[in-house]
Amino acid sequence: MSRILSLLFFFVIFFALDVYVFQGYKLLVKKWIPNHSLVFHIIYWAIPVILIGLLIGTMIFAENPTKNKVFMWSASILFGIFIAKFVWLLFIILDDVLRLIKYSGKKITAVETPVNAISRSEFIITTGAFVAGSLFSGLVYGIASGAHNYQVHRKTLKLKNLPEAFKGFKIVQISDVHSGSFWSKDGVKRGIQMILDLKPDAIFFTGDLVNSTSAEFDSFKEMFSQLQAKHGVYSVLGNHDYGDYYRWPDANGITKEQNLQQLLDHHKSMGWNLLMNEGKVIEKEGEKLAILGVENWSAHPRFPKYGNLSKAYKEVENIENKLLLSHDPSHWRAEVLKDYPSIDAMFAGHTHGMQFGIDTKFYKWSPVKYQYPEWADLYQENGQYLYVNRGFGYLGYPGRLGFLPEITLFELEVA
Repeated sequence: MSRILSLLFFFVIFFALDVYVFQGYKLLVKKWIPNHSLVFHIIYWAIPVILIGLLIGTMIFAENPTKNKVFMWSASILFGIFIAKFVWLLFIILDDVLRLIKYSGKKITAVETPVNAISRSEFIITTGAFVAGSLFSGLVYGIASGAHNYQVHRKTLKLKNLPEAFKGFKIVQISDVHSGSFWSKDGVKRGIQMILDLKPDAIFFTGDLVNSTSAEFDSFKEMFSQLQAKHGVYSVLGNHDYGDYYRWPDANGITKEQNLQQLLDHHKSMGWNLLMNEGKVIEKEGEKLAILGVENWSAHPRFPKYGNLSKAYKEVENIENKLLLSHDPSHWRAEVLKDYPSIDAMFAGHTHGMQFGIDTKFYKWSPVKYQYPEWADLYQENGQYLYVNRGFGYLGYPGRLGFLPEITLFELEVA
C-alpha cells in the first residue's frame, strides 16, 4: 500500500510538471508542425499515460513487479522523461520570469502593453527542449550501454615496510553489487569473467550485495561463487545489506533478522571471508598482511553505525601492514585518519559516483561530491590511502552515464 501511495504522489507531481511544460511544448509544435498540432498534443499526453498504465498493471498482476522487464523499462523511461521535463521546466520558468520583469517594467513606465503582447521566447524554450532531449537520450543510452560496461581501473599502492613476499601482490576490489537491480545476467557474467581474467591474489568486496532482501541474490549466487582467489575473498556489509529500507516481515513471513542471517549464509556458502568487525591475516612465504573489515559505519546521520573498528584493529594490531574494508568512505576522514595512522589503506564504495557525471583522467564531477569529500577513485593523506570504488551494479536508475561500473585492480609495491 505504501508503495502505491508513493507512486500516486509521484504521478500527481509528474502531472503538475507536465501541465506546465506543456505550455512550452505547444509553442514549439505551433512553430514547427502547425498542421499536425492536435496529433502531437495527443502523443505528448499518451506516452506518460501508457507508461503509468503499464506500471500499475505490472504491480497488480505481475508476481514480482520489480524484477519484471516491462516494469523496469516503463519505470526507467518514465523517470528519464520526468528528469528531462524537469530540466525543461527550469527554462520555461526562466522565460516566465523574464516576461514578468519585462511586463512589470512596462507597467512602471506607464506604457500600455497587454500581457499577451509579451510573447514567450522561442530561443529559451527551444534551448530548454534541446537540453532536455539530450539529457533524456543520454539517460536511455546509460541504461542500454552503460549499465554493464565494466571498466578495469589499475592502481599501484606503495606501502611502507611492505614485506618482499607481498611485492606485486594483486588485489581486485568490487563494490555495490545491488543484485536486486540487475536486468542483464549476460552482462553480469561478462563482468565476473573480467575479474577472473585478472588472476588476482585476493578479492575485496566492500558491501551492498543486495538492495534489501537476501532473496534478490538467489539467482546470481552461482555466478558470484566463481569469484575465488589464492589468498581468499574478503567481504563486508553495506548499509543496504541489513534490510533497513524494507518493511518486515515480508510476504513469506521472513523477519529482518532472518533475512540478514540468510545474507550472511550467502557469503559463507560462497567461501567468502565476511569480516564482521574482525581482522584476518594473509601469510605468504612467512610474511604477513592484515585484512580488517568492519560493518557499515558512516559519518552521515541517516546511515547506520554498526561498525566497530577498535574491535577489528585489536585482532591484528601487531601486523605491520593493514588494509581496511569499510563500505562508507566518510569513515576514513571521521575515524581512520584521526585514530588509526597505522592503517595503510581503506577500500570503500557506497557513492556509485551517483551513476552520473563526468569521469575523465583530467576532470571528475558528480552531484555526489557535494555530500562526500571523497567520492570516487584514489585519495592519499598523511601517508594513508582511501580508494572509493564506483560500484559494480546500480540502484534506482538502472544504468550509468559517465560513471561506468568498476572493477579495480591494485598492485602492492614498497614505498
